[in-house]
Amino acid sequence: MAKQDETEDRLDRILTLELARVTEAAAVAAARLRGHGDEKQADQAAVDAMRTELNRLPINGKVVIGEGERDEAPMLYIGEEVGTRKGPAVDIALDPLEGTTICAKNQPNSIAVIAMAERGNLLYAPDVYMDKIAIGPGYPAGVIDIDATPSDNLAALAKAKGVAVQDLTACIMDRPRHARLIEEVRATGAAIRLIGDGDVAGVIDTTDPEQTGIDIYIGIGGAPEGVLAAAALRCIGGQMQGRLILDTQEKRDRAAKMGVTEPDKAYTMEEMAKGDVIFSATGVTDGNMLEGVRFSRNYIGTHTVVMRSSTHTVREIKARHHDLSKFS
Repeated sequence: MAKQDETEDRLDRILTLELARVTEAAAVAAARLRGHGDEKQADQAAVDAMRTELNRLPINGKVVIGEGERDEAPMLYIGEEVGTRKGPAVDIALDPLEGTTICAKNQPNSIAVIAMAERGNLLYAPDVYMDKIAIGPGYPAGVIDIDATPSDNLAALAKAKGVAVQDLTACIMDRPRHARLIEEVRATGAAIRLIGDGDVAGVIDTTDPEQTGIDIYIGIGGAPEGVLAAAALRCIGGQMQGRLILDTQEKRDRAAKMGVTEPDKAYTMEEMAKGDVIFSATGVTDGNMLEGVRFSRNYIGTHTVVMRSSTHTVREIKARHHDLSKFS
């Protein structure tokens, strides 16, 4: 029993403060390039910093949700092994710079984000699109259904919340593919907040509607962001469903190689992120949830949130890093 407790304590340390350092490093690297208009350079800086920090952790880590697949290296690709290989076996979902366009334009809600779970507990899927719907905690199970119409989902949420549909606000990515969705939501009388990028932050915003003004997230975005968002909701509470968009045979073949046996399956939040999950995000630019990186003459300021599903704890870490050399 003592050995088991020691292992759990060690995992807790690894997946909290150490994990926060991983997203802090990526956020600082990207923040040095915010507003410079170069998405690829900012993303690569975040990737390099995150990989360096991950490889310092005493874990046997495998990236199951990353920035592409093996032929897309030097990004943190799906299947890449990270860590010292001398610790616990963990699956990793990550996005070193969620909101690359946002960072390049120095707009709100760009973050560095990562989630970890024991091996086999995060959805292992190709880098494709995912259809998503999500709400925050405090509602009866089954309020939302990815196969229902937007109007039906909004009506069900309004009923569960005890408000009119007109009092709800949906977060949707501003993309041409969402033209019909936006039209349908507006026809119900609900408001829409369009975001240019950053749907992990968009999903998380549903957990605190009073602060963020977001009641529901709907739409199509990246599968990596979907798994990361599911991991965050597992820690905070909420409901989410996602379906991989495998609209070509090539995508279905890639998914099959990764163990996806039901290509049309609607995954629940618990199926995308099972077991004990740790999630960390650090702000790159200012946003609803996190402040962006601050550069001072004597220190670098970061704002990070670290969450754990088994304890439903949310730790906010506002740090001043006076040793500037560690971010050089």
